[in-house]
Amino acid sequence: MKRSLFLALIVLAGFGLGILYLCWDSPGAYIMWHIRLPRLLLTVITGMSLAAIGSVYQLMLGNPLAEPYILGVSSGSAFGSILFASLGLILLMPLGGFIGAIITTLLVWQLAQKRGSFDPQRLIIAGVIVGMFFSSAISLMMYLNRQDTVLILSTLMGNLGRIFSYVEYRVFLSLAGLVLLLLLWMFGKSRALDILGSSELYAASVGIEVQRLRKQLFFVSSLIVGIVVSYAGIIGFVGLITPHIMRLVGFKNQKQIFPASALFGCSFLLAADFLAKNISGIELPVGVITAAIGCPFFIYLLLKK
Repeated sequence: MKRSLFLALIVLAGFGLGILYLCWDSPGAYIMWHIRLPRLLLTVITGMSLAAIGSVYQLMLGNPLAEPYILGVSSGSAFGSILFASLGLILLMPLGGFIGAIITTLLVWQLAQKRGSFDPQRLIIAGVIVGMFFSSAISLMMYLNRQDTVLILSTLMGNLGRIFSYVEYRVFLSLAGLVLLLLLWMFGKSRALDILGSSELYAASVGIEVQRLRKQLFFVSSLIVGIVVSYAGIIGFVGLITPHIMRLVGFKNQKQIFPASALFGCSFLLAADFLAKNISGIELPVGVITAAIGCPFFIYLLLKK
């Protein structure tokens, strides 16, 4: 009952935030449909994706601190999308983001190996190292391509206020549909993830190919992260805190945590972006708001674990 009520509150909060998002300050019809609605859709897709992937990473890797931002996947994706944008390939930024994400994933995977086997405990350190490398590469690109400074900064700090051209918007809608399909596929792996989270040996004994499952999930999550980061930039901590909040509320297995995290991540990012737009006289990067909330939670997890 408690969980059902919580989910109902999340849905109502998300719906209310969506209406507020569109109608705040009574904008004209053009602004509402051509600027605010695309931003709303981008925020919803980004929040759902990061939160859901965070829940998958934490269970699959057996590490409560795992999420795309901490593992460096977001930084690698940002580097790829910025590189494509600097080459004038604006429409192909999602492809660049995916390539960057998959390269980062492969690097982190290799660094997390210990004596030929995967070591989840090495994963966070590997992710931090690779993430720092790509962050440095982005800083170098910003120094060498000063005409792209605004684009690079908005990617680094998270920016949901992207203004789409007609063609870009059509491409984004198509990719948003693909993201939803991939999230549904990941949801279908919930039972296998629960078994894997309890024991690798038990998962293998009941017929689950552990390494293959991990590789599939890493590939699909890299594709999703590549798409959302290419449009929204690096937004940290959504994937970290959301699954933990769902567990604190009482959701037990991945089949419950995955959709609950997706819904809560959507509402959380809507609230964060609304604050970023209206908390001061200038619009703040949404990554600043999520970091201000996520950093204390990250410290709490470190002290607790």
